[in-house]
This record gives sequence, structure tokens and C-alpha cells, in this order.
Amino acid sequence: MASTTSGLTRRRGGAGGADGDGAANNNNGSGLGSRTNSAANVRDTTGPETSYESGENGHRIAFDPRDISESAERSKQPKLTLMEEVLLLGLKDKQGYLSFWNDNISYALRGCIVLELAFRGRIAMQKTPSRRSFPLPDRIIEVIDDTLTGEVLLDEALKMMKTSEKMSVSSWIDLMSGETWNLMKIGYQLKQVRERLAKGLVDKGILRTEKRNFLLFDMATHPVVDSGAKEEIRRRVRNVLTQRTVVINGSQWLPENLEFRYVRTVAMVCAAYAANVLENALSTLGHEAREKAFNQTDELLADYSQWPFGRKATGNDIGENLPQLIAEEINKSPEKELQLEVVAACLNVFTRLDSLL
Repeated sequence: MASTTSGLTRRRGGAGGADGDGAANNNNGSGLGSRTNSAANVRDTTGPETSYESGENGHRIAFDPRDISESAERSKQPKLTLMEEVLLLGLKDKQGYLSFWNDNISYALRGCIVLELAFRGRIAMQKTPSRRSFPLPDRIIEVIDDTLTGEVLLDEALKMMKTSEKMSVSSWIDLMSGETWNLMKIGYQLKQVRERLAKGLVDKGILRTEKRNFLLFDMATHPVVDSGAKEEIRRRVRNVLTQRTVVINGSQWLPENLEFRYVRTVAMVCAAYAANVLENALSTLGHEAREKAFNQTDELLADYSQWPFGRKATGNDIGENLPQLIAEEINKSPEKELQLEVVAACLNVFTRLDSLL
């Protein structure tokens, strides 16, 4: 299997590059990419279900109960997934496409899929005492709840994990990114991820779709329509990276009663850093403030890419209350530590993208 470090480096400049996803930088990225080999045989084993309820005039009304469960699921989750937040940070507001020179975002987005599944309680570390003898990224994860989330990419990844052999965090991110020499596993690659995420944001009313001509080809672009969503993400990033006391107010994008709000925000910041799009949230800061924010991100990535989470004294007076807030979130749900261990493992994988300049 190809190493996650090969050819993957970080630049603090703008984001970039085409990859196997067919992405928002690709022309017309239509539809879902087909998988081959072992992953091609993944089927939705839940099967069609039909229930009935009594309507007016004694008529029975048929409905699929999965629609109701997906609606209930969405009501408990933030409006945007981690993948969508990172992609939105990378998109140019008016042009509606990502920088062509970003080599990291596609890999980071696959990591965000694993992160999101862990936050939603679908996957966790396999509970075996021997797992502690392995580095975090090499520990095996398993599906603990195969209920569909209603998010197409998450459900596609969840079905693969449910029906496939159990593998480690780094292996899943590698395979979904197409980072493998094993032809038997090339079918695990998730195709058209950036384009599919962008179309999901169109459905949510945050982006719109246009066609732009780039000399030799036409390309689908997705300019921002609802700037409120992106601005809320930027505010949250700046809050965590520049304020002495971190306070994240509830909003429609991140509800007040959402579990692990602060852990999720730290994960989003680290994912944006690994995806090389974090600077887009810091563009209004001066040079010195930006450098301090990047240094703070380095500290967060170091502290929360280990399990249990650790926090060193940095002496920079930024986010002094953050360790306490996160400890309180964890203490409220001690039974979910194996899920948070997956979060730490994903951030550990991101440190490989955040290579030294």
C-alpha cells in the first residue's frame, strides 16, 4: 500500500490540485463513480421497507420508515458536515472553484468522512486491549451502528466499512483516496467527492451551479449564494485560533445542544489546515496575527492527535479555556471514548500531511 506521506506536502498558500476525485475542479463531474472489484459487490442489505398509517377517509398511506429515521437523524446533527465545511472554506466565493494547486484537500476530505462517521456514532475503535500496542492510525475501527445518516457519501463509506474486512483508520483513508497499489482494493476509492459535496451544498441552498469556459474546456463551478454559512465557519475558526477565551455560540449551523461541539470545531480547524484551506478563514488578519493563528493550529494538531487528548502549556494566551471545555464534553459521554479515539487517529493521520516546510 502506498504510504500516506508520499507526494503529500502542505503549503500555507492557496489550496490546490486535481486528484482522482474528479472534483469541483473537474469538468462536469456528473454522477456517482462506480466501484469495481471487491467493493463493487457492496449492496444495501437493509432492503426496501414499507409501513402504513391511516389517513383521512380510512385510506392507508404507505411510507418508508427510513425516511423518518433519516429526518430524525438530520434534526440532531449540524446542517453541514465536516467535509462540506472544509470544502466551503476552500471554494472561491465568486468564481466557485478550488485552487488548482491544492494537493492535500482530497485526502483530507476522505479523513473528514471518517471523522464525521465517528462523531455521528457510526464507527469506533475496536475494543481490544492489544490495540494500545499499535500507533493510533494503525488501530482497527468497526461499525457500531449501521443506521443510514441521510448523507450520501457518509452512507456509501458506512456500507463499505460494514461489509468489508475490518481495517485501520489510515487504511480506510488511504483506500477511499485511491492511495493503494493493491488492485483488489482499488474499488474502495470514493469518486467525485468534491463535486458531489458541492452539489450537496447546492441542494442545501448555499451554493449554485454555473458553467465556466476555461479556454479548452467547460467546467461546472459553484459560487457561494448564502455567505452566512461560510462566514459562520470563518468566525468559528478565528474564535478558536485568536481568542484568549473561546466561546462558540449556538447557530443553525452548529446547534447549542450538539454533542462534542468544541471537539468537532477543533477537528474542523485541523482538517482545514491539513487540506491547505485554513488561510482562507484568516485572510482578514494581519501578518503577525495569522502567524500566531497558524502556530496555535500546530499546537492543536499536536495535542488532539493523541489519545487521551493532551494539552501542553503554550504560553501564547490563546484558547486558555479550550482544554476545560473539551474535558467537560468528554466527561459527559464517557461511553463514547472509543469514538473519540477514532477522531484522534484521524488528526494523527493529518499530521502526515502537515509536513515540515
